[in-house]
Amino acid sequence: MILRIIVFLACLGPLSGFSQEAVWKKHVVHEGFHTNTAVAADYTGDGKIDIIANNDKKTRLFVAPDWKETVISDSPKHGLIHSEAFDVDGDGDPDFIGARYSPGLIFWLENPGGEPTGLWKEHLVSEKLNGIHGLLAGDVDMDGKVDLLANSAQPVGTDYPVSLAWLPIPKDPRHAMSWEVNIFANKDAPGLTHYLGLGDVNGDGRPDGATGAKGKPALDGNYFAWWEAPADPKALWKKHLIAKDQVGATNIHPADVNADGKCDFIASLGHGKGVVWFEAPEWKRHDIHATIQEPHSLIVLDFDGDGDQDAATCAFGSKEAYWFENDGKGSFTNHLVAKDQEAYDIRASDLDGDGDLDLLIAGRGSRNVAWYENPKR
Repeated sequence: MILRIIVFLACLGPLSGFSQEAVWKKHVVHEGFHTNTAVAADYTGDGKIDIIANNDKKTRLFVAPDWKETVISDSPKHGLIHSEAFDVDGDGDPDFIGARYSPGLIFWLENPGGEPTGLWKEHLVSEKLNGIHGLLAGDVDMDGKVDLLANSAQPVGTDYPVSLAWLPIPKDPRHAMSWEVNIFANKDAPGLTHYLGLGDVNGDGRPDGATGAKGKPALDGNYFAWWEAPADPKALWKKHLIAKDQVGATNIHPADVNADGKCDFIASLGHGKGVVWFEAPEWKRHDIHATIQEPHSLIVLDFDGDGDQDAATCAFGSKEAYWFENDGKGSFTNHLVAKDQEAYDIRASDLDGDGDLDLLIAGRGSRNVAWYENPKR
């Protein structure tokens, strides 16, 4: 199933190398529509990784390996900006979780299991947040169950303006009217926050949260920050500024970049320029790719199997996708994955079943859903 940062990022020893000249083969899943989000998982239970994407206010399931399309939701209110996939109802198959930016809406679609048969049943998660740009799955309260993190970036239209939240799955999600909203950043995440990161930043064994705020036109943005989780995750979390004057800040993920045992951050300025990392404990900024334009999406994973944390992005300004190879000490080599491919969302999953991570990209301006085959093997 799709890989994502949940709580902790391990740092292992070297395992293997990667050819710098390797070409990532493009596979087009769907084209013709502006697409903001796509997420991969084995939705049909046949051992192959499928894809769900949202475009044209329809949510579509593409079944591997031929990407046969089935519309699983055709609600006119479902113009989505982000999504997640995990087993909400505990029946053993992944469900789809979608977010509309404004007016804020989070819902989940119940996977009926097996071969697609039409529309999936829709359930409300929450209408209490507004300006929902990022969703993230993670075990916030460390009870062994997946929770959902979301932002509420707008200063209006909600009881929780410029805030960050986490929502546990209800005991009976199929019949719950909505999910409990726990605000961990209460009105102290201004400036149009985007995506979320989760990991143990301070080494106390609890997962902390992080985000970036893009700024313009919100004058109090352009920063990266993390929020320290208390013993009771339902209490308010303490905000710590990582860096200010980060024009267009959008994505940030915790990772021990240089193998010194401290938690650093890898980040992108998705409405500005550059992919960077911040070195703990003083948060010294290092450029990974200084000139890439609007790298709106970002994932942090080990792409070459050598035990350290690499990264990947797709930029809607440069119309290029890259993966960034970490040497284990915080020095990165930039590898071009694709040209003429616009961004919005990027994920990693073993889409061809060969044991390595491929890249799945939802192309907004490219009006496509495409995946790029990892040439490592």
